[in-house]
Amino acid sequence: MTLFFSLFLTAMTAMSTEIMILLLIIALVGGVCITTIGPGGIFVTIALFALLPIGPSTVAGTASATFIATGVVGSLGYLRSGELKGKIAAKAAGVLSLTSVVGAFAGAQINTLLNASTFAVLLGLFVFFTGLLIMYRQKKQLKPDKRLKIDTLKGLTWLGGVGIAVGLPGGLLGVGGPVLAVPLMVVLGVPMLLSVALAQVQSIFISLMATVGYMIHGAVDWYLALFLTIPLLIGTISGWYLAQRIKASKLQVSLALVLIALGIYLMTGGATPGSV
Repeated sequence: MTLFFSLFLTAMTAMSTEIMILLLIIALVGGVCITTIGPGGIFVTIALFALLPIGPSTVAGTASATFIATGVVGSLGYLRSGELKGKIAAKAAGVLSLTSVVGAFAGAQINTLLNASTFAVLLGLFVFFTGLLIMYRQKKQLKPDKRLKIDTLKGLTWLGGVGIAVGLPGGLLGVGGPVLAVPLMVVLGVPMLLSVALAQVQSIFISLMATVGYMIHGAVDWYLALFLTIPLLIGTISGWYLAQRIKASKLQVSLALVLIALGIYLMTGGATPGSV
């Protein structure tokens, strides 16, 4: 608690109490969403961009740094509950993670070339299409016979493709991995809880590599990152607990609608750094 209040006071020097409290709430809710349905950390990225007068690189770099710890905690949670146990899950997590690291580092370098307007449009497009992807999953309702067999070469190849597809935007926009990896894997036919579990492992690698990329340019606010990590971790642990006891279908639909609305808001210029 002493560390938390120390970080709070340090961060307070750069923003108002209202914004700090709002960021805390968003981080807590985002953490819950990370381990229940996957997408969740993206709310932190959006909040940093819209609420604080910082550039795209610092937004993405700081957000990426916060997702390292949530990925570790989320992975340990799903290892404990059994989704990540066994050679099949370990191999799938390895393929998914290792194919994403190059894209994550490259995305961090590309981000440094973007201005705020371009970053807002790209983030908005990403958020919008992620929402559509979740809605598609709910409408399609994949049957068991369409599930991807991740213990086959074909299944691992598909997971490698997901890793590549997720790594670049994850590093470029500072959105981690689960926000896109989970909907993609579920659409392919990977069971929901397993998709979330695998995405937790992948997010460690994406966030770590992206953070290193942003550190090279001095674009990580460590005080803010550590401050936000605390409510994110609380939410992540709570989300893992809830994921074992609730059906996430209604949460997915609600989240998809929110993401679609936020995507449109970002693309139409509704949010600029420190606009709120």
